[in-house]
Amino acid sequence: MAESVIDVIDLKRIYRTDHVETHALAGVDLTVRRGEYVAVTGPSGCGKSTLMAILGLLDDSSAGQYRLAGQDVANLRERDRASFRNRHIGFVFQAFNLIGDLTVAENVGLPLIYRGGIGKAARDERVAAILSEIGIVHRAQHYPAQLSGGQQQRVAIARALVTEPDIILADEPTGNLDSRSGEAVMELLEDLNTRKGATILMVTHDLHFARRARRVVRLSDGQVVDEGFGEAVVALHPEDDDRTGAV
Repeated sequence: MAESVIDVIDLKRIYRTDHVETHALAGVDLTVRRGEYVAVTGPSGCGKSTLMAILGLLDDSSAGQYRLAGQDVANLRERDRASFRNRHIGFVFQAFNLIGDLTVAENVGLPLIYRGGIGKAARDERVAAILSEIGIVHRAQHYPAQLSGGQQQRVAIARALVTEPDIILADEPTGNLDSRSGEAVMELLEDLNTRKGATILMVTHDLHFARRARRVVRLSDGQVVDEGFGEAVVALHPEDDDRTGAV
């Protein structure tokens, strides 16, 4: 059995405002093994985005254990957390999060600059290889505003891959795309998983795309209530297909 990249045990996240407690996560157990493609689904407000933020080291848990690439990351200092995130996680966001005054190549190369210790020639070679791999090298010197939504998301995926992370976290990656562009992005993610062995954890409210993952984990009220083969889990919960984007 492949080694685990993510190990979560009894993960909890409680938000407190005045006298009100909101249990966004109420004891989540989750393991993602190297080479897996996992989709996280569930009704609006079930905790999908909260879980993704914690897994991406963008938020802290209130209780529980979280090991990423074999290391306990719960108590990392902020500076160490940023460095660890850069080495081990690639992000793909719904809103692309590209920098408008940087070219495609410059956007993709940013994580390598943040990492440090990599010369410009080596960075340029790595960026060109990734852009070629995802089929957008011909747009290397264009700016985000000159690209379609689907092309921008491809650039975002290239940026996520350029550091060769242990896992790609994709948060509603088709949420801002039309159906045709969404299908193209999903085909790219599937190809990266099956051909390159990329480990992918995707949060989505779109069951059409969720069923394409190898495994689906369904959340409800901050807990894992179902998981298994993608098509089987999706078929049991058609009510989760919330196209509003609320999570």
